[in-house]
Amino acid sequence: MQTLELKKLVINALEDLKADNISELDVKNKTSVTDYMIIASGTSTRHVRSIAENLVTEVKSHGVKALGVEGDEVSDWVLVDLGEVVVHVMLPSARTFYDLEGFWRDGPDASQTMVER
Repeated sequence: MQTLELKKLVINALEDLKADNISELDVKNKTSVTDYMIIASGTSTRHVRSIAENLVTEVKSHGVKALGVEGDEVSDWVLVDLGEVVVHVMLPSARTFYDLEGFWRDGPDASQTMVER
């Protein structure tokens, strides 16, 4: 599955379970780990867990296997690694505290060369 198709599938799966405040970050020039980060909020730990579980099920039904799922035991922040797309489903308090959007938007451009000291 192409990256843009996967990203669309992820957003649709998040919307299906009423994830709040879905944010899409293009991080291709900031990290070699992934191309896109999708961040969304859930209203409770149960909602966060359900959103992540639905996402894994939905992508699997389209032939995409999650490379990893972290945080589903506590469920205030669940990370779903789909390779080219990494999804963070968080409680609003965790999302505010960690401010991933600010971190990735304001971070250095990986394509720039490092300055020697």
